[in-house]
Amino acid sequence: MSVQSQEKNMRKLAGLLGRDLSDIWGEREDGPNGDKKVFLNTGKTFLRALARDLGFMEYKVSANPGGIAVSGDCSLIGMWADSGLYVQLSQPCYQKENVLLCRTVCHIKDYSGGRNQYITRRELESLSYKQFLDRLADGICHERAA
Repeated sequence: MSVQSQEKNMRKLAGLLGRDLSDIWGEREDGPNGDKKVFLNTGKTFLRALARDLGFMEYKVSANPGGIAVSGDCSLIGMWADSGLYVQLSQPCYQKENVLLCRTVCHIKDYSGGRNQYITRRELESLSYKQFLDRLADGICHERAA
């Protein structure tokens, strides 16, 4: 996927995560106008391309729609030769700006990993894709040094 497509997806995700994806309208669980489903699909597409751009040797992308009271989440866990990264996109019920969580992992089934690092919705909205990748790398490098 191109850099422009990834930046477009970043902006789209930032916009979606700025809305209340947990709303229920009538009997639907997809939020207003199906925004929750769009978020989950766009999130998976974005994370798959991110995995390729980060050069993972092995990775897994998943989406969990959750229930009517939450946004659901999209996650990526990927491995290089000797280390890895976990990335999760969601709309937390507290600290609502912290929409992207990332942390180091030791193996593909390491769901606790290292220290949580966050990228805010505003950063997703304003960073270029290269800046975003650099921001991820900075968090990883700082954690490895600690």
